[in-house]
Amino acid sequence: MAGSSKGPIYAAMAANFAIAISKFIAAGISGSSAMLSEGIHSLVDTGNGALLLYGIRQGKKTADPDHPMGHGKELYFWSLVVAVLIFAIGGGMSFYEGIEHLKHPTEMGDPTLNYIVLGLAIIFEGGAMFFAVRSFNKTRGGKSFWRAIRMSKDPSSFAVILEDAAALVGLLVALAGVYLGHTLQNPYFDGGASIIIGLLLTVIAVIMASESKALLVGESADPEVRKSIRQIVEADDAVIGLNTLVTQHYGPDQVLVALDVEFRDELTADDIEKAIAGIEGQIRAIHPIVRRIFIEAKAGVGYSNENDPQKNS
Repeated sequence: MAGSSKGPIYAAMAANFAIAISKFIAAGISGSSAMLSEGIHSLVDTGNGALLLYGIRQGKKTADPDHPMGHGKELYFWSLVVAVLIFAIGGGMSFYEGIEHLKHPTEMGDPTLNYIVLGLAIIFEGGAMFFAVRSFNKTRGGKSFWRAIRMSKDPSSFAVILEDAAALVGLLVALAGVYLGHTLQNPYFDGGASIIIGLLLTVIAVIMASESKALLVGESADPEVRKSIRQIVEADDAVIGLNTLVTQHYGPDQVLVALDVEFRDELTADDIEKAIAGIEGQIRAIHPIVRRIFIEAKAGVGYSNENDPQKNS
């Protein structure tokens, strides 16, 4: 779990908590529904950061007889919980506040405090997102940003980025709602902004839930990693071919590898044992994230890779 970075999470939590308090104060003074929704959004994001930190800590627990592969998937579970909270509390409450404000519009007070709070919030959220994106860019390599998020095995990184992005867009929507509502003396703009924020949070929640679910169910290692492992095995002089290569992440930087390898007929048991040790050593040296390797050795008769679920990797 060393790959899970806590720095962006702490930065986002500090910013969100301070912003949440200021938003609630501004909402109470001005009566803005959009500001109240934004306050709820920031408070939920603060709690979500705490859940991600808890997931990272739980994922570091060592393997035991009841959990022989360790607890790496704890982070995936808590990321799914975060997505549910964003949907239910963030999106749901924003929808509710927006609809209530449309049904029972109230005259807005002086928006000056709202502008100050929203302006500061945009600065703080922008800083937190910059920190999160910079940390994420160090790991994404040459992939496009969206592809890197889709292929990431660490929800603690992409969850913070998605939340910060939603927060920035939500702040701009809230700012537009407050401005138009006050300028045009039409409180429906404020209520509409709250509903838009609810829709935004719902979309983010669905994306996060989809990614977390895929990781929780079990995703294979990246294609580059699978290709490299195949090359290592097939390059060994003792190997005729590789029948099956199966990989699965059980944590952001914890991968299980299962191999069905065809060795040469003339090799003795000691020769095969040495070959297996060499293959495992090379794989671990090149790919430190591989924590478990299981190799099934077979004689070289009837080699075929037709049943390999990842043979084209």
